[in-house]
Amino acid sequence: MTTKNLLVELFVEELPPKALKKLGEAFSSVLADSLKAQGLAAADAAVTAFATPRRLAVHVADVAAKAADRAVQQKLMPVSVALDAAGNATPALLKKLAAAGVDASVVPSLKRAPDGKAEALFLDTVVAGVSLRDGLQKALDEALGKLPIPKVMTYQLADGWSDVKFVRPAHGLVALHGDDVVELTALGLTSGRATRGHRFEAKVDTITLKSADTYEQQLREEGAVIASFEQRRAEIVRQLQAKAAPLGLTPIDAPELLDEVNALVELPNVLSCQFEPEFLAVPQECLILTMKANQKYFPLLDGHGKLTHRFLVVSNVHPDDASKVVEGNERVVRPRLADAKFFFDQDRKKTLASRVEGLGKVVYHGKLGSQGDRAERVRAIAHGIVNQLRMAQHPYTVEAKDEYDVLDSKAQEAARLAKADLLTDMVGEFPELQGIMGGYYARHEGLRDGVAKAIEDHYKPRFAGDALPRNHTGTVVALADKLETLVGLFGIGQLPTGDKDPFALRRHALGVIRILVENRMHLDLPALIQAALPAFGELIQDPTAALLGFFADRLAVSLRDQGYSAQEVDAVLALNPARLGDVPRRLEAVRAFAALPESASLAAANKRVGNILKKIEGELPTDVSPALLTEAAEKALADALAGVKPQADALFEQHDYAGSLKALAALKAPVDAFFDDVMVNAEDPALRANRQALLKQLHEAMNRVADLSRLAA
Repeated sequence: MTTKNLLVELFVEELPPKALKKLGEAFSSVLADSLKAQGLAAADAAVTAFATPRRLAVHVADVAAKAADRAVQQKLMPVSVALDAAGNATPALLKKLAAAGVDASVVPSLKRAPDGKAEALFLDTVVAGVSLRDGLQKALDEALGKLPIPKVMTYQLADGWSDVKFVRPAHGLVALHGDDVVELTALGLTSGRATRGHRFEAKVDTITLKSADTYEQQLREEGAVIASFEQRRAEIVRQLQAKAAPLGLTPIDAPELLDEVNALVELPNVLSCQFEPEFLAVPQECLILTMKANQKYFPLLDGHGKLTHRFLVVSNVHPDDASKVVEGNERVVRPRLADAKFFFDQDRKKTLASRVEGLGKVVYHGKLGSQGDRAERVRAIAHGIVNQLRMAQHPYTVEAKDEYDVLDSKAQEAARLAKADLLTDMVGEFPELQGIMGGYYARHEGLRDGVAKAIEDHYKPRFAGDALPRNHTGTVVALADKLETLVGLFGIGQLPTGDKDPFALRRHALGVIRILVENRMHLDLPALIQAALPAFGELIQDPTAALLGFFADRLAVSLRDQGYSAQEVDAVLALNPARLGDVPRRLEAVRAFAALPESASLAAANKRVGNILKKIEGELPTDVSPALLTEAAEKALADALAGVKPQADALFEQHDYAGSLKALAALKAPVDAFFDDVMVNAEDPALRANRQALLKQLHEAMNRVADLSRLAA
């Protein structure tokens, strides 16, 4: 079967830049997958996607003009229904054959084969392979129908009567199989070999494509277009670095901005610009955000990560003299920076404390009150967290016990002021800066050491990989803020469903987990949730059970993503450890235990013990009577357990979980001997109860760090 390469292009008006990457990927993958499913292309056929602001295209290698015919076996019906007593076809069979396009002459050739408990008749037929024209039309329709279009628009065709719904008006369709045009129709268009290049810099108005394989080259040479999304992106990166390097600067790392800018140009040209240095008095986060979000510029940073007064612009034109383009971009950015400076100056005229009262007028949630109510709840929860740290006397918290009151005071002050920047002009313009601007304004006011950082950090971690709060006060307030959100929304039944999580509760839960785990804090999660409840009064129902399950799911996913095996995670989380800060040490202990030669035998024995204890009806016996230990093996196990358990327990209390599990390895031989030589379910009730009590003690001793039975094969 001869094959040729295939090229399909849809030429349109400028596509939504934030959606272009996904549109290009979807168009190429769906169309190619459909061709493969129809037998027109091999499963491993090379597929190349193209996407520019004005086109979606795909190149598929080795596509057949017609798919190969396929042998198909069709089940007709049970023999008892298809044939009468004389072996002749019944009306039911004749009707079925007619529907399949054959007549009664095929009855003798029908195959009989078992089908469950009965015997059925099967018809062997050959299905003709689909032609490229029909198969490609189907593939194109599927690709267009499955595009992830953010918003559909309706436009009229040239006839003035017909309407088309698509992401943007389409003006051209190309379909080439080798150098032959494949006749297709879509969106009111008929396929051909003509396309267009760059809107301003193409050498010719219409590009007549010679073949599917000359597409990329002709677009570049005649149309001044880099058709590949990835190649164009790489070219932008190259030019950004080439412009920044001579200045000793670095373009800001912004992958999403890079994708968006890439979707705005067909032949990128990076230009160097600058603004007045006095604008650098404004917090760099404000300037960076306005340049990225509003102007699509790439700010340049110095070697210390500080913003400079230089920035880069990705232009779509290549004039001989680019000075006018540079001047235009520099002129456009000044009002944006001036607005940021104005907001910053105006905001500093009022203190954060003076804005707190206004939070009472800002609605947070219809069932949970205002942002002012929320701030008070965060403050109360922060106070409760400090009290729990005080009781735990965890060295993470403070250097000396008498500083708990200072920590409490700072945490409550930061919690009370943390949401005040929501009422500032800067955050009103750029909501992404909430918390960050509060930190700047707090430092401007000269608030106590640590309070400004806590205000800035109380949203952290904001996303996967984000840094944790930098000080103790920030840690307490960040925990309180996330717990307030989780407890409040779970308490009114506002839980995430499927992929819908409008309040980012999964992110908040992961934030709590990271703070507790990475700081190894001696705080019990159930106690933290319970301590948060009084702040809500009668507004919510107790969500502790649902919330703990939610945390457990998030924690399990997070740990598996970090490289722990499902067995290791299940073994540790099966005990529902209250202190998440202990989980990493427990996991490392389980991993170390699994590497011991005794681990497999002990894990299997632990599973066996657990199964025995589950079958015991009523209350399990607890005390072991030495007088009732009649077998040598059970005496040996009792003696070994008596010797090992105190050591393992002592190490456990010292949080040396690896040492605790290693101590238990000495039980392997007596445990194996016990199960070889001792009948647990003895006929004598007293002996049976005593042995069950011994197994219960063994089970409890072995499962303090993790449920070791989860490690059994």
